[in-house]
Amino acid sequence: MDIAALITWVITALGGFYMLGTWLSRGGARGGNSHLPVPVIFGHFALAAIGLVVWIVYVVAEKDALAWTAFILLVPVALLGFVMLARWIPVYRARAAAPAAAVAAGQDVPAERHFPLAVVLAHGVLAVVTVVLVLLSALGVGGS
Repeated sequence: MDIAALITWVITALGGFYMLGTWLSRGGARGGNSHLPVPVIFGHFALAAIGLVVWIVYVVAEKDALAWTAFILLVPVALLGFVMLARWIPVYRARAAAPAAAVAAGQDVPAERHFPLAVVLAHGVLAVVTVVLVLLSALGVGGS
């Protein structure tokens, strides 16, 4: 179960890196070009990255305290993720309603408007799976 959690966490992180890169390349970190607050984005990223490093150390060292530390780090990561999802949904809906000509004409659109729906959904589903697997591993369910 530990390795399954590691695999899902890494795949989730890859989707997150893709979205972060898209957001940055579209000017998301510049003021006014995003509905996603910069501290929320970077807080989510930093805590998830730290948690992943802690999980890797746990997989190698097999110390229960590290598993619980990784899980505790995932709680605010998940909360920040839900905040971003809630702020992204109206942007996605506006994308579907807005004519493509407005975007092509260079109107200022939020950076997160360029996130592919499939990446957002996969990131979210894999994140939930990761949290569950990490919790089960920390509880000792499934063995190592």
